[in-house]
Amino acid sequence: MAKALAYCKRNKGAKLIVATLSRLTSDTRFLLTLLDAGVEVVFCDLPQVPPGAMGRVFLTQMVAVAELEAGLTSERTKAALAAAKRKGVMLGNPRLQEAGAAGVASIKRGADDFAKQVLPVIRDIQAGGAHTLRAIAEQLTARRIATRRGGNWDAPQVRALLRRSDQRTSA
Repeated sequence: MAKALAYCKRNKGAKLIVATLSRLTSDTRFLLTLLDAGVEVVFCDLPQVPPGAMGRVFLTQMVAVAELEAGLTSERTKAALAAAKRKGVMLGNPRLQEAGAAGVASIKRGADDFAKQVLPVIRDIQAGGAHTLRAIAEQLTARRIATRRGGNWDAPQVRALLRRSDQRTSA
């Protein structure tokens, strides 16, 4: 919006064309700031808006009504949800928590499986003399063993994989 206003100011006579008033704003202050910017604004859904003070009052009233409608809708929604909650109605998706837990379990299984595949290679690298996390990461990358997401290795990824395998063996 700031770029569009700046363009209109630089190019005298340029108009800011807005598709619909309702998509632009339902905030009266924002509209007044826009109208005070010194740029002619044309609303495609309101071609009959007269220029000048009469048009300003008309647009301000339309946005004020939209702001009122939004506030009333919010209040009614909050009241209806509170009433439903008082009646003991379960709100939201009751299976959402189960689905989230299943998703987390699936991600952990995938990470465990990946760790099982890469751990023997890390042990081989360690046996070859690389003992720092950075050295192990460099060797994994040099051997063209991609991370689980297909990238190159770094020390924190090696640390996480080693911790995962340690946790799995101690569990």
